[in-house]
Amino acid sequence: MQHYHSLETASFQNSWLTIGVFDGVHRGHGEIIRKLIRDAHAHYAPAVVLTFDPHPASVLTGREIRCLTTPDERADLLAALGVDVVITQRFTTDLSTATAHQYMSHLKETLGLSHLLIGYDFALGKGREGNAARLSEIGRELGYTVEVVPALSDESGVISSTEIRKLVSTGNITEVAKLLGYPYRLGGEVIHGEGRGKTINFPTANIDYPKGKVMPPNGIYACWAHLGAEKLMAATNIGLNPTFTPERQVPSLEAYLLDFDRDIYGETLQLEFVARLRDELKFTSVEALVEKIHDDVKQTRAILS
Repeated sequence: MQHYHSLETASFQNSWLTIGVFDGVHRGHGEIIRKLIRDAHAHYAPAVVLTFDPHPASVLTGREIRCLTTPDERADLLAALGVDVVITQRFTTDLSTATAHQYMSHLKETLGLSHLLIGYDFALGKGREGNAARLSEIGRELGYTVEVVPALSDESGVISSTEIRKLVSTGNITEVAKLLGYPYRLGGEVIHGEGRGKTINFPTANIDYPKGKVMPPNGIYACWAHLGAEKLMAATNIGLNPTFTPERQVPSLEAYLLDFDRDIYGETLQLEFVARLRDELKFTSVEALVEKIHDDVKQTRAILS
């Protein structure tokens, strides 16, 4: 799979394309992506996904939108589905003022656009004027066809990234995994922390996580931790460590890896969130904290075993 970080660096002929943020690459996205791949390859054409960073709504509204996936994570998920090319285009205020005709003309020229698959509510261009009808009209002029793919729904309704982001932010990890089709993930480089975990025999891996991602609420979670090819159980804390550092403003992400004892500073640790165990608490003594951590580890082992 090829991942381009700019539309200007890509050049293709006869491409089959879908466009969207595709944050999380959830089950609903999977429907349109798999159809794109299947039909494109049947026509011996590359299956291309064009996505954006930052989230267009954050640029248009000025409100920060924390995403489910970084651009590279999104590309990896799309690659796993079988996409040939991912293009991550930087979304700017200038781009938002382009008309649908201007933008589609550029895509026709750059990507040799042959067929466009879009979701049922998709629109692009200034004022979102480029809906399915308008894009089809432009396609007849420029020489590409348009196909609309209906939304995927389950018993809770249409699956959307917006709703999944809300579920992550409220800690409904189980429902998040159901809608994504995989557990929610956070990870990054293992960095040095305060070192207090070692003093109470629960050394944790402090993770420098991407600050642009949606964070589950402060609390304790049962996670699978991936360290290279190793898969480990982890009792994970997101929070301010109020027992020791009540003045902290930015939550830390710390994972206690069960049955593990190795220096992994500088390595990358990825966490998959399986279950929320409890809220983060402030304890009156270190002994009370240690007792509760023992309980957290026991619960984590029971859930993941």
